[in-house]
Amino acid sequence: MNIASIAYILGWILNIEAAFMLLPVGASVIYRETEGVCYGAAIVLCLLCGFLLTHRRPRNPSFYAREGFVATSLGWIVMSVFGCLPFVFTGEIPSFVDALFETVSGFTTTGASILPDVEAMSRCSLLWRSFTHWIGGMGVLVFLLAVLPMVGGTNMHLMRAESPGPSVGKLVPKVRYTAQILYRVYLALTAMEFLLLLVCGMSAFEALCTAFGTAGTGGFGVKSDSIAGYSPAIQWVVTIFMIVFGVNFNVYFLILMGKLRQAARCEEMRWYLGIIACATLLIFANTYDLALTAENNLRNAAFQVASIITTTGFATVDFDLWPEFSRLILVLLMFVGACAGSTGGGLKVSRWVIAGKSVARGLASALHPRSVRRIHFEEKDVDDDTLSNVCLYFIVVIFVFTASLMLVSLENKDLVSTFTAVAATFNNIGPGLGVVGPTQNFASFSPLSKLVLIVDMLAGRLELFPLLMLFYPPLWREAKSDFDRRRRRRASAGLGE
Repeated sequence: MNIASIAYILGWILNIEAAFMLLPVGASVIYRETEGVCYGAAIVLCLLCGFLLTHRRPRNPSFYAREGFVATSLGWIVMSVFGCLPFVFTGEIPSFVDALFETVSGFTTTGASILPDVEAMSRCSLLWRSFTHWIGGMGVLVFLLAVLPMVGGTNMHLMRAESPGPSVGKLVPKVRYTAQILYRVYLALTAMEFLLLLVCGMSAFEALCTAFGTAGTGGFGVKSDSIAGYSPAIQWVVTIFMIVFGVNFNVYFLILMGKLRQAARCEEMRWYLGIIACATLLIFANTYDLALTAENNLRNAAFQVASIITTTGFATVDFDLWPEFSRLILVLLMFVGACAGSTGGGLKVSRWVIAGKSVARGLASALHPRSVRRIHFEEKDVDDDTLSNVCLYFIVVIFVFTASLMLVSLENKDLVSTFTAVAATFNNIGPGLGVVGPTQNFASFSPLSKLVLIVDMLAGRLELFPLLMLFYPPLWREAKSDFDRRRRRRASAGLGE
């Protein structure tokens, strides 16, 4: 285990987080808020710790899969701990566990909140909450790869450990350029939504926060009623961009390269859009209210379907009051998720498509045992390793979800609230049903349950394995063996211990 390289990356994460915190400091200056001093103090702490970890480059830059897992999971934990400090310093969220919950929810683009009155917060804190979505949507380590040249096999191991989806590949030969392309597309789409929201009548501050929340598919709003109080035009803009950010970013790269036909043939995207269309029509028919116009009914259905499947979590209506059929569809969409390689969470459409085709192949093999059938996805054969990884992922999801559900059930809340609270955090959705519905929050949970849900949010955002690696004993036994081996080597070379 290359501890020096991991520490070096953690230091740069803190340096970058300090730079990101300049945005809320700027907002405090514009709106003349004293809370900006607290963000300044947090910046100093980040820079101090970052300097201590990065003032000397590691002598041995070798960096492989296990270092990638550890650096990624520790990076998100460190980033969340330091990111929650301004909330504690300002006194707006005095409890450290609550502040950590809110910050992890932001960085993991979950959008679950413990705040009973969002509008009581300062402008700089509201901006920081929403900006954490934008940072976490594409990933801080992807940003790190885009701005900082890394060596020793670091790049691809970090990107694979952080990026959501069954597989991650390079758009161009160099991983650093891939990261730069992803962030350029991300920034361009965010700016596009921001401008459209301004045109539709939103204030600059609210448009910026909403664009950050939509781009990261996070869902933190600046108003207690989320998006419900805005005009239909604004709601349609947010609906469209939630769907846009739930598409695999490789599709946008193909469009930029002029490969429109190849982009249109993306199988996962077609399934994703088809699921959205079917779910919207079913909920539209099931919740049709004669007191509202057809456009209003369709808009509410489309907005909530897009919000849940992309794991954004915005709301225009209290969908907890919808009929059971519609509520069930939304709960199922929580587990579907968006496309791999997008900013959305969930289990990902690609995994479900591959799993469905695997079941179909199993049935065909049972009927014709001598037949040899291959599974095709995205016009390619799916190898056995990919099938095994998809199966393994679903198994681990079941185990982790069940363990979390049992721990949170100790709260003695009703089953619907408990189940959807775990589902909403594990799949990075935000709101659930019952006491965690769109008009409620997570403040009523105990500190223990909040810590469990924090782990769920991190595990869901990092696709389980990077975080689980921290609790895998053989990893640390290997790390200790490596450390002892290097120490003996240095001692035999006469360098001492």
